[in-house]
Parts: sequence; structure tokens; C-alpha cells
Amino acid sequence: MSAKLDAIDLKILTLMQRDASISTADLAERVGLSQSPCWRRIQRLREDGYITSVVAIVDPRKLGFTMQIFAQVKMTTLTEKERADFYRQVENIPEILECWTVFGEMDAMMKILAPDVVWYQDFVFAVLLKLPGVVDVRSIVTLAESKSTTAVPLKARQFR
Repeated sequence: MSAKLDAIDLKILTLMQRDASISTADLAERVGLSQSPCWRRIQRLREDGYITSVVAIVDPRKLGFTMQIFAQVKMTTLTEKERADFYRQVENIPEILECWTVFGEMDAMMKILAPDVVWYQDFVFAVLLKLPGVVDVRSIVTLAESKSTTAVPLKARQFR
């Protein structure tokens, strides 16, 4: 965490992570500032990259996406061009919410939304296995969500 953040900045970030639609006036009141200094702090937090975007979080179940699946992908050795093509294609697949390069037996981990298992099976064969270099997909189908948040901890927990 940067030394530039003080207690008021942390309060602003905490409140905005809970509800980014809060008005500047309400936010200012809750953190103990007048509206103009609060607005300036929000702008600084944006300019400094602490706030990267403000979005609406949509319930995927309302749109028919009832399953969340983690797909582990194994790839062959790719050239830089092939790897860039893989990531470009992944970026353009809306059902893939996240894609991470990982260490270990598999090369990438994806978080995917699916309406049902039959759809996901078709997705694996028609989309995932056709991505550049993909040779294997291992899937972890989730049963129930016990925690889901977009809020980032504002400081690391201390253990020592």
C-alpha cells in the first residue's frame, strides 16, 4: 500500500467498493469531509490508479448463466505470436470472465459462465479446444457459491 493513502482515502475506497453509485455528497458526509475535497480525493485515487473502473455488477443467474466453471487448460509450446493470438482470442470470448497463467501441470486457469452442463460440453469442444495450442481441458464445476466479492483488501494482514 502506498504511503500516499491516509485514513480518509481508505474510508473512501472501502465505501466505494461496497457501492460505487454513492453520491459524492453522501460519501463526503460519511468520511467527514465537505463535498469538494472529497471529490478531489476521488479524482486523485482515479489518477493514481487505485480506482481503475466503476461498473455495475450483473447477476449472471438473471441472464441464464446458472453454472460457474473453472477450466484448467494445458497447451503445447507456443511461439510469441501464437501465445498473443491465444490471449487475443480469449479476450473476445464473453463467457470467459477471467484467464490466468499458472504454474504447474496446467498452463492457464479460466473462470467461465455456462447456462448448463450440455452447453459447457459443447463450449469445450467448439471453443476451448480450438484455441491456439490447447491440448487438454480439465474442468471444475462449482456446486454452490459461499463467497463472491469484488472488494480488494486495503492492506495486507500481518502475520509476524
